[in-house]
Amino acid sequence: MTIAAPKTTLQAFLQLPYIEESPAWEYINGEGVQKPMGGGKHSTLQKGLVAAIDQADTRYEAFPELRCTFGNRSVVPDVVVLANNQLPLDESGDIISAGIEFAPAWVIEILSPAQSQTKVTGNILHCLRHGSRLGWLLDPNERSILVYQPDRLPDLLFGADQLPTLDEIALQLSVETVYGWLRRTS
Repeated sequence: MTIAAPKTTLQAFLQLPYIEESPAWEYINGEGVQKPMGGGKHSTLQKGLVAAIDQADTRYEAFPELRCTFGNRSVVPDVVVLANNQLPLDESGDIISAGIEFAPAWVIEILSPAQSQTKVTGNILHCLRHGSRLGWLLDPNERSILVYQPDRLPDLLFGADQLPTLDEIALQLSVETVYGWLRRTS
């Protein structure tokens, strides 16, 4: 079930004291909407993606649930990938807690059972329109990944299909490898 807050401005939304509670709240089309809880599959995929991306390259880092506010929207993608020179730091060199105010280079969303695919796709497209270079939408029930890139139609990938990443990241992943992270052996 999706919980929505009354219509408001982005600035007023960002001042609300509860928007960082779990699950996080997003600001889309003038209203605050709480994301549904992801569950075990969601968390396992999120953890695997962050680890794989972080191990592949030192010029980029993957962050789970980082607030991204730009273009009159404030979204909290499941994973965002940022170049190290884009990391938001405070004056002492620590990563700030408020999130970023630009589109991440790469945005990854994992569809939860109670989540609208249209809303999640809308968030990915918003990121691409504002400078993201790559978007993935994982659908665990279908074992598929929709890949979005600027100026081209999306690709629907399954099984042994290799997933495109940012050119600067040396990461070889297939769809079956990603969903293989869900299997547990005794």
